[in-house]
Amino acid sequence: MKRTLLKTIALGSLLTCSAAVMADSSDYKLMVIEAQTAPQPLEQSFNSCALNVKSKNYAQAEAICTKAIALLKDADAPRFKVRQLTSFALSNRGVARLKANNETAGLADLYEAKSMSNSTMVSHNLTRAKEELSL
Repeated sequence: MKRTLLKTIALGSLLTCSAAVMADSSDYKLMVIEAQTAPQPLEQSFNSCALNVKSKNYAQAEAICTKAIALLKDADAPRFKVRQLTSFALSNRGVARLKANNETAGLADLYEAKSMSNSTMVSHNLTRAKEELSL
């Protein structure tokens, strides 16, 4: 699988971080936070979620993504930036849920992620899910 790295955002304040994704255009895109650019618990949860999806540990990925979303609710950063990262975490959790054959919850996460951020990666995942599920 050809991998590409797309830098998507650079955040200021406490959440000075950037999100990146690796996947080819025909697969789901999982977002991660680059090393040492966010508070350790957030970075660890966010990236562990994506790693568990890639490793096909979908139940664990869902739980870890949920933890990342909860950490973001308490984040002391500009609202727009928190919304973007929350959107990315919801997208990652949606992919985990879809891969675990929990299509309803997965689609709900992707639609919520899309409503929070107009990210091309989130849009890609939603479009991919709808195609895969023939919606």
